Amino acid sequence: MPTHFITLIIAVIFETIGTTALQASQQFTKPLPSLVVVVSYAAAFYLLALTLKHMPVGIMYAIWSGSGIVLIALIGWVVFRQTLDLPAILGMTLILAGIVIIQLFSKTATH
Repeated sequence: MPTHFITLIIAVIFETIGTTALQASQQFTKPLPSLVVVVSYAAAFYLLALTLKHMPVGIMYAIWSGSGIVLIALIGWVVFRQTLDLPAILGMTLILAGIVIIQLFSKTATH
């Protein structure tokens, strides 16, 4: 796996941590989760900037945001007991299918 994909995966992880901490910060009223939000988002965007050296912004952003959406929905379901209805699950399945199609078939995924 190329290094820029690993960098992108780590960026997704940091973004997911930051968004989870955003929920836990209770609108930035809790200091520790609020700090985790800021640090995680800073790390995520730094890693995204590094990824842009090797991937077009549209492809990179589609993979990053789509992966983040699905991971956050799963964390919301498991950690915060937020429910997902069938249309939400179907939509996220389509997002994942789009990411897989980009990864497997797109020649613009790297440049």
